[in-house]
Amino acid sequence: MPQIKTFFYTITEHLNKTQVANFLVLLLIRIYLAPIFILAGWGKLTALENTAYYFGEYLGLPLPMFMALSAGLIEFVGGFALLLGFATRLMALPLMVTMLVAAFTAHWQYGWHALPESTLTVPWEWRTDLIEEAQARKSRATAILQEHGNYEWLTGAGNFTVLKNGIEFAATYFVMLMVLFFYGAGRWVSLDYWCNRGLRGKVDQINTNAE
Repeated sequence: MPQIKTFFYTITEHLNKTQVANFLVLLLIRIYLAPIFILAGWGKLTALENTAYYFGEYLGLPLPMFMALSAGLIEFVGGFALLLGFATRLMALPLMVTMLVAAFTAHWQYGWHALPESTLTVPWEWRTDLIEEAQARKSRATAILQEHGNYEWLTGAGNFTVLKNGIEFAATYFVMLMVLFFYGAGRWVSLDYWCNRGLRGKVDQINTNAE
């Protein structure tokens, strides 16, 4: 038994050494999310009337123009903030709110999955009926395309599918933003790190002079 404890302790100590590179995880999350939000925000801002119409008529949101402008600005500015690692924890909050709004207003009624792939269905999917219906429609559409269209050309850039439009992506982005909110932008490759380092040095100097 002592040998097993020693073994696991040794393994843990070696694994802990990898924490020197833990900033890479936060950097990759930022790089992954930044273009998604920048493009989503830009799309809203450059089509404000259409976005406001969708927010008001289809989602039933109040003050649709204000909501469209707010969502666009939050995503566009927030995306660049994530890319630069500037005010990361602060910007993660409104971005998380936009993901919650999107999840509950635009996607919730369609369940969890974005795509109706039955082999990847998770246990918490609450709209399995939509998966079955989408699979039936996919099979029928595939049969029509195979009979009347150039199916090889149509599927040359990827297999044909049906969008289920669940909350999967919004929930995933929300969780990734939570990581950035609690851990920040990471060391070395973020403006937050260097700004905080500079401010900390000034504070230390002020405290030293005060003594």
